[in-house]
Amino acid sequence: MRFTKMHGLGNDYVYVDGTSEDLTAYDLTVLSRLLSDRNFGVGSDGLIVILPSETVDFRMRIFNPDGSEAEMCGNGIRAFAKYVFEHGLTSKTGLTVQTGAGMVRPRLSVEGGEVVSVRVDMGEPRLARSEIPMAGEPADEPVVDEPLEVGGRQVRVTCVSMGNPHCVQFVDDVETAPVVELGPQIERHPAFPARTNVEFVQVLDRGQVRMRVWERGAGETLACGTGASATCVACVLNDATDRTVTVHLRGGALSIEWGEDNHVYMTGPATEVYSGELSEAMLSRARV
Repeated sequence: MRFTKMHGLGNDYVYVDGTSEDLTAYDLTVLSRLLSDRNFGVGSDGLIVILPSETVDFRMRIFNPDGSEAEMCGNGIRAFAKYVFEHGLTSKTGLTVQTGAGMVRPRLSVEGGEVVSVRVDMGEPRLARSEIPMAGEPADEPVVDEPLEVGGRQVRVTCVSMGNPHCVQFVDDVETAPVVELGPQIERHPAFPARTNVEFVQVLDRGQVRMRVWERGAGETLACGTGASATCVACVLNDATDRTVTVHLRGGALSIEWGEDNHVYMTGPATEVYSGELSEAMLSRARV
């Protein structure tokens, strides 16, 4: 089985082309755990599988390092779009990709046959408490600057679904924020029945923020595209920034716009690192 290692701002994934590889003999949750291991596997923030579709251009499935399946990944979809174009699976620069969060539409900027950036229509944010999903009432109202008891302390959170759940909190200094301490506690807080991603955000000015993220099923990562998108929405809801913002992550910067059409647009780079072939010894451990 061939694979390709790619990343978006350091948020790295192993990609397997399911249009040419027969994956039916494998448990992809087990395969993701094996591949993601940074000591005994390839090492990544998860596994992304490229699949054909009869109704759209492609399907994308995303598996976290713990084997759980994610609905959507902003950095992952940019690298996905770069892969299918540069590996000759499509010649289109405007794609339709079915994800667990619904339809996503990446648009590629190409120079000399190379994808230099990808702008993604991330769709409309879902703001009702029940859509996050988050426990409590009223179920049809947004969660903006609401207190949440975590580990004996109270934090104020704004919650947004970008097809996957996000819990955003504002901090004075993102570098000293308790990401590793509070991240896993909020991820598995009883208020979030599907668990949640957790963003720690420092507002620099009306057009710039700094963000660190604790990703559901993965831990702290260098970047998160859906998290950056949710952060932009949360900033606007709290009147902290304008509707277009540069989100500075540990792996680099993304441009996020919450458009007047209520869609969120993310623009950023993607990078291919290397390709290889998985050993029979590793594959045998993931066979069903």
